[in-house]
Amino acid sequence: MKKIALVFVAIGILCSCHSDDDNEINLSGQNYLIFGHFYGECFGESCLETYKLTNESLFEDTVDDYSGQNMEFIELENDTYEQVKNLIDFFPNQLLNQNETVFGCPDCADGGGLFIQFAESGNIKSWRIDQVKDNVPSYLHNFIDKVNEKIAVINN
Repeated sequence: MKKIALVFVAIGILCSCHSDDDNEINLSGQNYLIFGHFYGECFGESCLETYKLTNESLFEDTVDDYSGQNMEFIELENDTYEQVKNLIDFFPNQLLNQNETVFGCPDCADGGGLFIQFAESGNIKSWRIDQVKDNVPSYLHNFIDKVNEKIAVINN
């Protein structure tokens, strides 16, 4: 009798569980570019900014998790998307062939870092890039500038 009661309790618990994902925008399986900057020795909202750019929209991360592991996105206005949608044109394809996931020493000397994640056809790659250009390969320099430029545009 106890086993039957235990089974009913387990079924009840499982049936009562629901996903919080119902209210979140589902972007899995979609091509996208996540870009952002982080500054560890900093205070305020602008210290950690992360955005997700798709072919149709721009989203902002609301969690501001320094690790980049837990992100929840809300869609931004189309006008903002229009101002930053060409960032993907500056993405260095060389980056996709790299085994390294960290370039330089992002935020080690309070210089900040960039978080970049690129997803295409279900393949996802992520990198952390030092903001100090002397510490990273030259093919990243223009992209670093463009990411910072687009973040400034979004925040104006």
